[in-house]
Amino acid sequence: MKSYISKFFMGAALLAMTGLASCVGDLDQMPKDPNTTTPGNFKDDPKKYLSEVMAKCYSSLAVSGQKGPGGDSDISGLDGGASNWTRVIFMLNEFTTDEVSWIWPDVGVFDLCTGTWGSSNGNLYGAYGRFYTHIAVCNDFIRNVRSGIFELDSELRPVADQFVLEARALRDLSYFYVIDFFGNAVRAWDDMPYGETPQQTTRAELFKLVTEDLEDVLANYKESGVYGRVGKDGIEALLCRYYLNAEVFTGTPMYDKCWEHAQNIIARHKGSGFQNSGLANDYLALFAFNNDMFMPGGSLKDQNEILWGVPFAYPYTQSYGGTMFLIAAATSASSMPTVLYGLSADWSCMHAREQFADKFDFRGGISSDKRTYLWCTEQQGFTKANDEFSDFKSGYAPIKFTNAKAEADGTMPRNTYKDPGTGYTFNWAGVGEVNGLPAQTNDFADTDFPVIRLADVYLMAAECALRGAGDMATGLQYVNTVRARAGVSAWNTAEYTLNNILDERSRELYWENVRRTDLVRFGKFAGGSYNWAWKNNVRNGGAMPEYMNLFPIPADIIATYGSTYKQNPGY
Repeated sequence: MKSYISKFFMGAALLAMTGLASCVGDLDQMPKDPNTTTPGNFKDDPKKYLSEVMAKCYSSLAVSGQKGPGGDSDISGLDGGASNWTRVIFMLNEFTTDEVSWIWPDVGVFDLCTGTWGSSNGNLYGAYGRFYTHIAVCNDFIRNVRSGIFELDSELRPVADQFVLEARALRDLSYFYVIDFFGNAVRAWDDMPYGETPQQTTRAELFKLVTEDLEDVLANYKESGVYGRVGKDGIEALLCRYYLNAEVFTGTPMYDKCWEHAQNIIARHKGSGFQNSGLANDYLALFAFNNDMFMPGGSLKDQNEILWGVPFAYPYTQSYGGTMFLIAAATSASSMPTVLYGLSADWSCMHAREQFADKFDFRGGISSDKRTYLWCTEQQGFTKANDEFSDFKSGYAPIKFTNAKAEADGTMPRNTYKDPGTGYTFNWAGVGEVNGLPAQTNDFADTDFPVIRLADVYLMAAECALRGAGDMATGLQYVNTVRARAGVSAWNTAEYTLNNILDERSRELYWENVRRTDLVRFGKFAGGSYNWAWKNNVRNGGAMPEYMNLFPIPADIIATYGSTYKQNPGY
């Protein structure tokens, strides 16, 4: 079936779906662009419709529209770069926490970093619109294939059925963030006819709807084994993430279901990779230029740790979101040799907060934890404290994602580079040298973004065991496997606690869009039990009201639908 979706990687996924593109209101409209891919356009060529619109369902996670990195966004009135799918999740799930802070005075981003956001924040509108635009594209595809308007022969019918399962899984992925961020939101489903206005429903009802759908998808899914497409492990890992957060979403804990699904995934991966766990042998390589080797369909089948990833393939997928954003924002030509990280761009606008750095055992700016190998610390002229919010060097510079290459065997070479301008010595990982520098430097990143990794599944299972839904000895073994790969000491039973699991998740999964979700689940996001620099716009941190565990429904959405949609309490 690879041929039916191969155009995704050649930019054909950027077909016009603009009629579905102005947030929720467009869920009840047919596309108006004559060049738009519709069932009517392709009634006589269902193969073309299936491949191109399925590609759109996937590519909507990587690019924001039809033209270039920031132009012709699917969401009217919003910057295509800032409203990228992966980037809006990062802004809401990382900027709002102890892990990272933004330096530039972008409208609304400062409010996220300081816990002072309101319902008019444009980044919230961007996230809400991005998720529901993606949901709309997936729903439209599911509805059209199921409607019977296409005559599907014996060759195309199984392809179409598989694609529908994939579109449902993709839709359910976006719904996770809708439920997590906004709570009582809109039920937009493929059973809705055109012209019907979507209705707001409860968080618990949405959770039930989506998890039942995902369980059905999982039960009927045929493994594709094709790079860029979701596999059975990714779908089941998404279910784990839903059930891990079920108590927050519904009031009813479902850690037993999370544990059960995690065991299924782990069992399928054991016997290869790091200590026969299925994990990649080298942590840093998971975030390198050629990390596609760790994805389904990748070359390292014994280390397929990235269970679900968003491909970025320069020059075909160009975006100011995704891994381009994560690499460029974390580097600065005035403070570090950015060529070491494989990009021609540097934005100098993102650094770590001191409480995050304190999760690692830094001594003199050096940590034995392999997960910090590329960081810039005191050794490169940075300070750990965040005294100056707008100063790039006021806080460590975590470099996790890089556009430098790993070796074909999945390892990253360890080298050092002494910058002739500053005299600073930098950690460097990557192959191919020109006068000591990487030969490859691109305008945009080729590094894929890991949505869910196997290491996350191990840590979810370890947490479930502590919460009474799994075997404690096995859970401790899981977390120690993750720690062993990082090069840090194993925990004993006394160290195996929920608070330590939360910190370990921060160390292992930083910048992978889970931090706020984790803090909420542990009761440490809102309130004052755990503070960090500039929380509630206080230098050393201050308590935020409990209602801020949820973001507000964007004011524009409330204004459009009036009394039909109710605002979240407190806003």
